[in-house]
Amino acid sequence: MKSDGKHSHHTHAHAHQHTEPTAQGVAATASAAQWTCPMHPEIVRDAPGDCPLCGMALVPVAGTADTDDTELRDLTRRLWIGIALSIPLIILAMSPMVGIKEPFGLMPRPRGWIEFVLGTPVVLWVGWPILRKFWLSLVHRALNMYSLIGLGVGLAYLFSLVAIFLPDLFPREFREHDGAVGTYFEAAAVIVTLVIMGDVLQLRAMGQTSQAIRELLRLAPNLAWRLRDDGTEEQVALESVVVGDRLRVKPGDKVPVDGTVIDGASRVDESMLTGEPVPAAKAAGDRVTGATINGSGSLVMRAERVGSDTLLAKIVHMVGEAQRTRAPIQRLADLIAAYFVQVVVAIAVVTALAWWFVGPEPRLTYALLNAIAVLIIACPCAVGLATPISMTVAMGEGARAGILFRNAEAIERMREIDTVVVDKTGTLTLGKPALTEFAAAGMPENEALALMAAVEQLSEHPIAHAVVEGAKTRGLALQPASSFEAVNGLGVMAEVDGRKVFVGSRDFLARHGIDSGRWEAQAENLRAEAKTVVFLGVDGAAAGIAAVADPIKDNTPEAIAALKRSGVRIVMLTGDSRRTAEAVARKLGIDEALAEVLPGDKAGHVKRLQAAGHKVAMAGDGINDAPALAQADVGIAMGTGTDVAMESAGVTLVKGDLRGIARAATLSRATMRNIRQNLVFAFGYNALGIPIAAGVLYPAFGLLLSPIFAGAAMALSSVSVVTNALRLRRTRFD
Repeated sequence: MKSDGKHSHHTHAHAHQHTEPTAQGVAATASAAQWTCPMHPEIVRDAPGDCPLCGMALVPVAGTADTDDTELRDLTRRLWIGIALSIPLIILAMSPMVGIKEPFGLMPRPRGWIEFVLGTPVVLWVGWPILRKFWLSLVHRALNMYSLIGLGVGLAYLFSLVAIFLPDLFPREFREHDGAVGTYFEAAAVIVTLVIMGDVLQLRAMGQTSQAIRELLRLAPNLAWRLRDDGTEEQVALESVVVGDRLRVKPGDKVPVDGTVIDGASRVDESMLTGEPVPAAKAAGDRVTGATINGSGSLVMRAERVGSDTLLAKIVHMVGEAQRTRAPIQRLADLIAAYFVQVVVAIAVVTALAWWFVGPEPRLTYALLNAIAVLIIACPCAVGLATPISMTVAMGEGARAGILFRNAEAIERMREIDTVVVDKTGTLTLGKPALTEFAAAGMPENEALALMAAVEQLSEHPIAHAVVEGAKTRGLALQPASSFEAVNGLGVMAEVDGRKVFVGSRDFLARHGIDSGRWEAQAENLRAEAKTVVFLGVDGAAAGIAAVADPIKDNTPEAIAALKRSGVRIVMLTGDSRRTAEAVARKLGIDEALAEVLPGDKAGHVKRLQAAGHKVAMAGDGINDAPALAQADVGIAMGTGTDVAMESAGVTLVKGDLRGIARAATLSRATMRNIRQNLVFAFGYNALGIPIAAGVLYPAFGLLLSPIFAGAAMALSSVSVVTNALRLRRTRFD
């Protein structure tokens, strides 16, 4: 059967299923655990450690490992010891600067030895992770932030060692009255302590970035109630559930896996997937998703997707993969960071030479301290973190709101979208057409409907299914049909009980000499109500007319209104007739309706809009939408649709809720705004800090930046970037 709209037959395909680590069995699959670098997502290891490129601690890939806080605990212990030793060190070193010439009665030489005893454990033990990463950066020839820190701390410490053990190597003007030379153990120790403090704060903040994913993982139940053939129940581990098992979901329990309800009725809280607080009603035939929470009713379900095939497992896998991708905006930060360390070292050398040749006495001291300050304050960790940390948080928050981004580029592109193309069936509508009207002439109505349904039962088209279900609802018995023929886009015909039956558009009947003009006025009225009209012809005469409507989703009007408020133009694609398409467009306030679109033409319409200068997002759910989804600047798949559509899209709306498009755009804009703020924090801080550390303000104001303050500013810059990124967790989607 084909209507007057150019419908095509639906085909079914089974998409390739992922075999990634399951969401439910994460704890049991330690061998699958992986760690990655937050700044260099291409670095993936099977065990925790440090990134060979930047030295940062590797973090668990979302969904493959429980949070390992071994490094955090180790650094925290080192931090407290560093603080305990640095405080008396600062008191001893700073006392002469505030007028106390001999603190605790100590002359400069014995005071230097005490500073050596206090400072050495801080530099060599507390700072061992820094020194190790500094050495690795040299071995791998991958200069990074630890190259600068290690160089600065090493210079201050080695200068101080020479001052303690070989003071006679220094000119007389460098020495105190007892022959001692000033040391900088306190600068080296405090810088180490501040860097370790920054790493501790950063690790704690990084632990929060994938919190949304960890919360989803914790939602997965460990046990399920399986029904035996004799009707009794047994409690089994979730890993032992297989496709086809009948499972009982008791009141208040979590749904164990994805499947279909076969008995019972209840309301299920699906807020973990959709963000919607109102539980959804479930009865026999309805789909349920693993890890959602059953209400007060009891359900019996059939397991259909288990292990890595469940929606929860796919969400965790998709977000984990997406968090390791790079956004185009990060290329700028990467390009600058690639040359940054070399430039900073050059600036430090120039600074040292300038102070050595034209600075005031003691020139060597000024040259050393200012070069160290430049090295420390220029640490580029904040630059490297600016983009990936925001993307990681945004993807986690998107997942919590039912929005899955396939990669970082999809987030960046989403904010530029000015046109959204939506496929009507299954996207704006439920995708389940129902028979709404039927009229007959020349024979009883039920007899005519039974003939139409007898032919339609051989067609797999959704409208054919609606006619068959409508006939069955009326209790009509359907006779077998023979000699079935289908003409794509027009209609179907067959023989039923010796009668030649035609079902389809007016043109289809006309081709076979059947005039259905008597129904045309009624057909126009039905089309004006956004209904699809199907004509019936029996033995050469017009015998009836049926109207089929695909109900619009409850949330579609709200979603369309939200998109229009944000200034987005909405274009609808449909295979329906122009009259039907325009009626739907009028009802929903859609800007443009493209009717009688064949499945293969959808990508062409997207290209046409792009050629006109529009940034296009395409929303669809079917296999035939996949080319258009791939062509669009951002493809948006309904999670209720086919896996092929989800594989082709940059964004997946988990429950097929169109309101997710506006939410995705909101999150995209918030994320890009957050990244720009982070880059301003990072680059702006370096742009201001390096000249001050080099001493450009000294001639006019006598102002210099101590390496200690440079270390504090460096640590705080990284923490400020991470903290700012975490603000994305408070994004409002309303």
